[in-house]
Amino acid sequence: MTHEYLLEIGLEEMPAHVVTPSIKQLIKRAGDYLKQQRITFDSIKPFSTPRRLTIQILGLSDKQPDINKSVKGPSKKIAQDDKGNWTKAAIGFTRGQGLTPDDIQFKNVKGTDYVFVNKHIPGKPVQDVLSGMKKVITDMTFPTMMKWNVYHLEYVRPIRWIVSILDDQVIPFSILDVKANRITRGHRFLGHDVAIKKVSDYEDDLKQQYVIADAKKRKQLIVNQIHDLAKKHHWQIKVDPNLLEEVNNLVEWPTIFAGSFNRRYLELPASVLITSMRDNQRFFYVEDQNGKLLPYFVSARNGNSDYIENVIAGNEKVLTARLDDAMFFYHNDMNKSIDYFVNRLKRVSFHDRISTMYEKMQRVEHISQIIGKHVGLDSTQLKNLKRASQIYKFDLVTEMVGEFAELQGVIGAKYAQLKGENDEVARAIREQYMPISSDGELPQSKVGATLALADKFDSILTFFSAGMIPSGSNDPYALRRQAIGIVRIIRRESWHLNLNDLLNSFIKAETADEFDVQLDQKSQINNVIDFIKDRIVKLLQSEKIHHDIIESVVNGHNPDILFILDSADVLNQHQNDSDFKLSIESLTRVMRISNKANFKPDELNVDPNLFQNDSEKKLNQAVDEVKNGYYHLMPNEIYQRLSNLKRPISDYFEQTMIMDKNSEIKNNHLKQMVILTNLILWFADLDKLIVK
Repeated sequence: MTHEYLLEIGLEEMPAHVVTPSIKQLIKRAGDYLKQQRITFDSIKPFSTPRRLTIQILGLSDKQPDINKSVKGPSKKIAQDDKGNWTKAAIGFTRGQGLTPDDIQFKNVKGTDYVFVNKHIPGKPVQDVLSGMKKVITDMTFPTMMKWNVYHLEYVRPIRWIVSILDDQVIPFSILDVKANRITRGHRFLGHDVAIKKVSDYEDDLKQQYVIADAKKRKQLIVNQIHDLAKKHHWQIKVDPNLLEEVNNLVEWPTIFAGSFNRRYLELPASVLITSMRDNQRFFYVEDQNGKLLPYFVSARNGNSDYIENVIAGNEKVLTARLDDAMFFYHNDMNKSIDYFVNRLKRVSFHDRISTMYEKMQRVEHISQIIGKHVGLDSTQLKNLKRASQIYKFDLVTEMVGEFAELQGVIGAKYAQLKGENDEVARAIREQYMPISSDGELPQSKVGATLALADKFDSILTFFSAGMIPSGSNDPYALRRQAIGIVRIIRRESWHLNLNDLLNSFIKAETADEFDVQLDQKSQINNVIDFIKDRIVKLLQSEKIHHDIIESVVNGHNPDILFILDSADVLNQHQNDSDFKLSIESLTRVMRISNKANFKPDELNVDPNLFQNDSEKKLNQAVDEVKNGYYHLMPNEIYQRLSNLKRPISDYFEQTMIMDKNSEIKNNHLKQMVILTNLILWFADLDKLIVK
């Protein structure tokens, strides 16, 4: 016999962004608890609104399975005295198991007799197990927590009611002064309290009280209403998934409506209008069939259509006030030149321990040119890159960005176009911040990608030099995000950049006479390289690359980010080859022997006159062939060259005594091993690989 269980946590309205993660957390915690308690179930169905987190557990088993287990106690010497009587240790052990000494058996374990008892543990009925859902609820965590009344419990919002029903029976427990029962609450204004008679009634009972509890159904209803409205008016409405998710978590009974604003506000940049509607008011913006913004907006009311005209008028009034402000800022900004804003950046601090924002732009101008020339930008691109780097932060001191901080970069690009800059410069200003999250959109233009790299490199290098290095979860300047951005941009563009050479060239440029650099950046180069390599590790982990492959490539001696990433791909692709194990074992054997040597770079000259057999000569020739153009090869080519050495390496070890008694011959052998090891390490530290 199986059962259905319903658990609803009734709350004051939660923040929209908390609802979806919270219901996922409840599902996981409830599932983990039942598995821990050995209660099987078929599935967990979620329901969520701003005021409730609910799960319906289907196919619950009737009880825990019984357990029969053999429990080990003290040794026989401790359990019985010299006369064979049971000691206190034996009596206490059996009492603790709910048994008596009569139940004791002796078993020999590794030559010693021990006390054992066979214990039968009857399974608890599911009703008893489900009362433990109280702890599942109270153990939940949230990004924002609050207390209420005199209670010490911290929760996302005050708990107002709890529903806990197994089939048609209440499973009782209490949290603070709230007792679990079968009473749930309908819509705050349109509905009433309702008693859930049995679990399967839950969704329909709430619908009668103006609550659509299934978040997926509620979301689809919103989408359908928006599409119907768009069809009626011949509009295009792009249903942004993030905005839809937020709106869905603000309502229990959605009713879509449309409002309007004065056409004169269409003079504003579209990004300003969209941000005012989408981000500030949670409105969907409206376009005509050609994608041109129209003076309308669409939103959802948490209720029915009664008095909807009042709701529309209220939303229009709020939006108009914001657009009036935006129009004022826009006209003020348009009356000033880009040079005016750039000069103002001389008084804006990038960080009080580093420089002004203007000085940062000067550094980035030099850095971006170094990168641009290295990756092969043409003269026009370099010219546009130079102009973009000279002005790319100017919008930070505009009134518009002062009001709409989330538009920095976006407003800069729009203003740049309006003030006569070309499209490539404007686009680079827009793309400088990309990606804005670890998996966010990357720059699409070469100039934008180069500017984004230069800005991120400068930030990481200067913050490290000022002693502000991320530690633990502390990363107030988002340097980890900027580092993963560097890695992702380089991979996307397939740019080969030697980190060590690049960082040194940045510093050399910044120590020119026109810079007043007070920071010791050179001492931080290795730390910055390690920091960026840590992000390479995280990226490869997210792609499910084996940990030993990751460790192997990041510990190689090649400081080229793209080379490291590609090396991981190469090893990942070849790890199941039939000869992979033999190739790696032969190469790592060389590496381990080379650890016994200690030569300076100028001492690594192999003397063929000291060879004692053919295998030494053949390996030396094979290594010379590998070295030809080696440091300009791609990882897949290097892997093939190295793997082709497995036969000459095998013959070499069969015929050669490496640690010869003659020290001159021994050193000659070791030099061969060190030279080959250096080639291997340029590709990856293959000794970190686990081969089976």
